[in-house]
Order: sequence, then C-alpha cells, then structure tokens
Amino acid sequence: MNAPGSAADPIFVKEQEHLSETHAKLKRIEDAQVAKLANIMRAAAADKSSMSDDLGLDTADLDHSFEAQVELEGMNQVIDEYNAAARVASENLSRARQLLAQPYFAKVELRFKPTDPVKDIYIGSTGMTDENRRHFVIDWRSPVAETYYNRDMGRTSYEANGRTIVVDLENRRQFDIEADRLNAYFDTSVAIEDPLLLASLKKHRSARMQAITATIQKEQNEVIRHEDVPVLLVDGIAGSGKTSVLMQRIAYLFYRERETLDPSDVHLFTPNPVFRRYIDDVLPQMGESNPHSTTWARFARSLGATDRGMRADELSADDLARIDEMLDGFRFEVGDFRPVVLRTGRAVLTAAQIQGVFDKFGRIPAGPRLFAAVEEELFDRLTNRVKQAAHTEWAEDEMLGLDEGEQRRLFNEYGDPLSDEETASRIRIYLDDLHADAFKTLETFGWLNVDRVARRLIGRDNLTTAEWLYLKTAITGMGDPWARYVMVDEVQDYTSAQLAVLARYFRSAHFMLLGDENQAVVAHTATYGEIRRLFTRAFGSADECRLMTSYRSSPEITALFAGLLDADARIEVNSVQPEGMAPAFVEAASDEAYAQALCEAVRDARSGDGLVALVARSKQELKRIERILGEDAPRVMRGDEPLPESGMVALEVSLAKGLEFDHVVIPDASSSAYPPDDDIARRCLYVALSRATRRLTVLSKGPATPLLSGLA
Repeated sequence: MNAPGSAADPIFVKEQEHLSETHAKLKRIEDAQVAKLANIMRAAAADKSSMSDDLGLDTADLDHSFEAQVELEGMNQVIDEYNAAARVASENLSRARQLLAQPYFAKVELRFKPTDPVKDIYIGSTGMTDENRRHFVIDWRSPVAETYYNRDMGRTSYEANGRTIVVDLENRRQFDIEADRLNAYFDTSVAIEDPLLLASLKKHRSARMQAITATIQKEQNEVIRHEDVPVLLVDGIAGSGKTSVLMQRIAYLFYRERETLDPSDVHLFTPNPVFRRYIDDVLPQMGESNPHSTTWARFARSLGATDRGMRADELSADDLARIDEMLDGFRFEVGDFRPVVLRTGRAVLTAAQIQGVFDKFGRIPAGPRLFAAVEEELFDRLTNRVKQAAHTEWAEDEMLGLDEGEQRRLFNEYGDPLSDEETASRIRIYLDDLHADAFKTLETFGWLNVDRVARRLIGRDNLTTAEWLYLKTAITGMGDPWARYVMVDEVQDYTSAQLAVLARYFRSAHFMLLGDENQAVVAHTATYGEIRRLFTRAFGSADECRLMTSYRSSPEITALFAGLLDADARIEVNSVQPEGMAPAFVEAASDEAYAQALCEAVRDARSGDGLVALVARSKQELKRIERILGEDAPRVMRGDEPLPESGMVALEVSLAKGLEFDHVVIPDASSSAYPPDDDIARRCLYVALSRATRRLTVLSKGPATPLLSGLA
C-alpha cells in the first residue's frame, strides 16, 4: 500500500495525474451535456411554437383536413427527434455524474500482441467515451473487464462478440478513490486484494444495500457472469453476499441485453416489502432502473388468490404435474362458474351464459386452448354490450346523474356537457369505468369457481394459495409469456407448490433462484433437491453455483455456524474477515443462575459499540426474557420496521434472516430451544449464530444443545 501524496512514489504521482485528467474530462462532459439539454429544450420549444403557428392549431376542423393531419404528423416526428436527443444527453449526463463520485476503481494492463505497447484499461461502475468515441473508462460488465475479475496473470483471454481475444495480463491494479483524489493503490496478482475488500466491508452499515461492483470476488463473479441458462440455482452460506450478487447479475443482464431487455421484462421476488426498499438503491447506483419487484403474497393477490395459508399435506410438485392428465375428458358445469358483475353488483354475464359459451366450444378439450377461445368470446360479448349501451337513454341518464366528485374523477371537470360530442364522449368514459371491474374479471378468469372445480377434479377441499393458483393456471393457461427473467431471493422459503406456480406462470422466462438451504426455518418448504428436480422437469436443465465464503462474520463465528453444516460443506466454508474474539458460552445450572447470566450478558452487550441483537427462538421465549429483564429488556423488533444504527434490539430468529449485527446474544441454546433431532431447530440455530459479525454470546439453561457438541 502506498501512502497518498507521496512524492517518492512515481506510480502514485502518475496515477493521481491520470485521475485528475479523467475527473476533469468527466466534468467537461457533464457541463457539455447540461448545455446540450438546455439547447435542445429551447430549440424544441421554438420549433413547436413555430409549427403550431404555421398549422394554425385552433383545430376545430383539424380532423377533416388531410393536409393538416400530414403536417401534424411531421410536427410529432420533429418532437420525437428532440425527445430522443434529450434522452441520449440525459443518459450521458447521468453516467458522467455517476463517475464523478468515483471515476474508476481498477485498472488492467494488457498487451494484445507481443510487439504492441501495454494498454491501460480503467474500469468503472459504468462506461464513458470521449468526443472521439474512444472509451476512457470501461464498464465493469464489458467483456474485457473479465480479465480483472477472473483471470490469472500472464497469457490469458476473454470472449467478446463471439471471438476469443488472447492477451497478456501484465498487471492488475486496484484503487481507493474519492472524486478526483487518489487515496491508495494496490498491485495484486488476484482480483480484490484483502486490504481493499476489508476496507469496503468495514464501512458502516447503511439503511440501504450498496453495490459491490468494486469488490466482486471470484466465486461471486462466476455467478454474476454465468452464461444465460434456463435455470441458475445458487446456494450460498450466510453472509456470502447472495442478494448483492443477485443485484449485480441483474445489472449485468441489463448491460449484456441492453438493446432488447427492458426493466419490466425482469421480475424480482423478494422476501418482504421492507427488504425490497432496502435494495432499491443498488441498481440506480450502477445507472440501471429497478425491475418489477414483488413478494409471493402480492403476486398471489394480483391473480385473485386470497391468503389461504400453508398445509403440511400441500400437494407436491409431482401431484400438481398430474393435473394436466386429470383434465383429459373433464367437462365443466354451470356451477363451476360465477357471474361477471359490474361494481354496482349488476350481472352482465351470468353463469348460464358462460356455460353456453363452453357448450359452443364443446369439441375443444378442457385446458388452456378451451379457455382462450371462451375468453375471446366473452370479451367480444362484453365489448359489444358496452358499445350498444353507449346509445341508450339509461347510460346517458346515469352519466348525467353523477355527483360532483364522480364527475371530477372521471372527466376532470364538473357541469353539464356543452355539446352532443361531449355528451357521447362522457358516456363512453362512464361506461368504460362502469365495466372496468367486469373486464378485469374476464382478464383474470375471476368467473371460474376454482374451489368447486378442485372438488370435482382432484377431490380436494380447502386449497392452499399455491394449490389454488396452480390449478387455475393449469386450467386456464393464465401466465406471463413475455417475462424474460424471474429472480427469486430466499428460494429455500418457498414450497414446491409455490415454485411450481412460478415455473408455470412464467413459462418462457429464465430463472435465477438464490438461497441457503440451511436457512429453511419454516416447515414443509422445498428442499434443494426438490427445487432442482422441479425446474429440471419444467425447463430441461438447472445449472448450480455455490457461494462458500463469508464476508460478514469473523473466522471464529463462521467456524461455529459452519459446524452445523454437513461435513463436505463445512470443509469449503471460509471467512475473509480478520481473526476476532472467540464466541462466549455460558451454561447456567439453575433458574437463578440463568437469570443472573442473562442480565450480565445484556449489560455487557449494551456497554459495547455498534448494533446488538438478542435473537430468540420464538415469541414465547422473548416474553419470558422480558419478564426476567424487566426494564432492562431490549426493544422487540417487528417485521416491518427498519433497524436502528446502534443500541440493542430483540427479535425472534425467523425475523433475523438477512440481517447482521456487531454482537449477537443467543438467550437460550439448550435442547429445549434447539432439539438435536429437529432439523428445523438446527437451521434456526444456524441463522441465529450467523447474524453476528464480531461478537457472539451463547447462553443456555442447563447444558447447551448437542448440536453444538465439539463446537463450543
């Protein structure tokens, strides 16, 4: 490591000069794009005013003037060109400002031919070109950046545009940079030397996740840049940066598919809305927009499913797959349908009318093809009904009878229409609004009584949410065939039925599934083996990657929670953190001794720095602890509130997943809290232990659970 400002270090001086030049160049680009945007806005306003004057755009008879229509189309084309130019300038401005905070974070020195001079390639969070369209900062996602993240020194290669580019990697340099100031540099034979990584990891936790672009590790890079496959299943230990890798993977896909991939084509399933807010800043930090983000519960509600909970006997993926066979020969009855109603409650399509449409297509077997034909017919009937109603007196009377609030909501004004044309327009708006719920019912197949069909088809009552959705999807063909990618975080918390729903609903998408099979703390969720089989059957194959390095916990804490894994996985686990304090274990022989030990542990934890958590197995245990500690009891966290930056909190283990604390206190690690023959208990203990980064205190009423035998 070289001291900043050292006149004795010519490399430092040279790199500082290059940084200053680059920062100045970025500032010039920023100024130029600001000026360009202002010029575009002025020119657009002037041209719009001029063309409006030429057209005489008091357009009462515009619809009847072919010439005016042609001129108006020309005007719109000019406006579109201005908008496109403004969009390009705005994107350039955004990237310049992004890089001004840190122009780049690394450099590789490459020799493309033995006789060529070495070429310096600077790598940043996004790319930038100069006025001659030469790249002076390379995007971290570009093919050549692979030489920084994942190549050995010396003769190597990378893939670009279907070609293999052979190069000599002569040096890899990392930088600690703030704006135009170089703090330090590191020359290293491997990507991300420990000093830079640990400096990054030491930065204070924030309420929002940060991008890890400058500190991506080799095993993480293998996931981020993995080839595009139908299914990528990632299993990572606690603290291995799974969610960070997921966000970097999304950014990488946006870059690689930048001509065709829109954020709306990507669906991200997060554990809860709070976590979604936590990761909202990551992609914008890299100059990308956030994809469509949802939770399982919100997704289910959007498809008309109420919260029906989970059951121990929920149908397996194999059972659900047989529903297609059961549909063969099935015939729908009038009781299988519900009427389609307006928001007023008036029926516009009765169950008998729907049955009549099914009878019309009686030769088509039950399943998606039948429902596509029926849905089209029902849409046509409802559309015709709206068109016919537009010419009726009742529609006009109802429109004219709207109160002031409804008129302002629908028409943005209050009062009687001033012409026949305005009356007709308002009637159409009113009828569209009146029938909106009915069209939504058709679109989501809300007229199908899924529960009754389930009783008749599979002989099952009280469907779970996932069973209900899968049956509805299998019968109707409901789904999103336009989705390109579906990313599922914490996949170990999903049941086989839930994952079968996602695989069927997003049948044309590529999936990335991330989780930690040892953090499956809810009963009846899918094992990794079941996940693998389900997606292999649905998509033909499933690639797998593992993340076995902890960037969160000290080696001592990492070794402790890794001891709860199977022997093979235990060997692979490691930590990049420096050595720290050994976990403290206290076994209390009596209730009095336990109460004293708990009070002392809490007092000791409060006296330290950072954020401390008391992580209990259950709500009941938290209540017992509150009774023992009295006024000294830490505040109990709810699942929907953000963590404080410091102090002490208490929470149950199921809410601790995904969180980290400087010091964790396990209030009771006895066999009563963590039975040795209970696999869920083992996983809960794994989660609780792995929340700690620097200190860990483990108490137990009596002997500690045998799960910790040989580890304490």
